[in-house]
Amino acid sequence: MQALYAADVRGDQTELRRIATTVFDDLAIDPDERTFASRIVATVADRGGELDAALAEVTNNWRLERLGAIERSVLRLAAAELARNEAPVKVVLQEAVHLAERYGTERSARFVNGVLDAYARKLGKL
Repeated sequence: MQALYAADVRGDQTELRRIATTVFDDLAIDPDERTFASRIVATVADRGGELDAALAEVTNNWRLERLGAIERSVLRLAAAELARNEAPVKVVLQEAVHLAERYGTERSARFVNGVLDAYARKLGKL
């Protein structure tokens, strides 16, 4: 999430992979975790526009650019995880809500929960 957030704040999604490498190095991320996180980063980097468009369809009167960077980052992270189909849907949603609550606010967590619930339902995963 930190890499997604950093790229978002910089306004440069084209550098997401490079930013992620720097974040992983700075935080001394374990090789297994780095591999897992790199796959998610790659999904966001490769399919970011598609994921953003799909999320925008379920945000009910909220354009993604109007959301806070935390909320956008959490939504993109969860959308990428759902696209990868490597973790149970409820776990992805639960972790996303936890991240939004920890780094955002309780209101952020409720918003993320609602958007991701609608998104997962639209994908036929719930």
